[in-house]
Amino acid sequence: MVERSVKIPGPDHPITVARSPKHIVVKYQGEVIADTRNALELREASYGAVLYIPRADVKMGRLTRSEHKTYCPYKGECSYFSLPAGDARAENAVWSYEAPYESVAAIKDHLAFYADRVAFSEAD
Repeated sequence: MVERSVKIPGPDHPITVARSPKHIVVKYQGEVIADTRNALELREASYGAVLYIPRADVKMGRLTRSEHKTYCPYKGECSYFSLPAGDARAENAVWSYEAPYESVAAIKDHLAFYADRVAFSEAD
């Protein structure tokens, strides 16, 4: 087994997680995949903000778990899901840290979507 480094967010690599006040709707090929008023916004270092949506607000039956996995020393092991319709954009379009490190524990049981593969909108 390969030992993985674990890093703690700090001044050189800050990470914040905060509740988003927005009503977020995620669509793929016109179908609503997620609808939430409980998204979390994760900001990490100089990267763009990422919305994490509670699994309870995602149509999990429309996602297919993939074999793809990645690792982040700040967040932990990441699992991926593909969207319906099976085109290239759909593969590994959704990710989740199912057992995130303590510093980002709030994103447990949440999913994130690649913004260039789905349509995000703010609803009233």
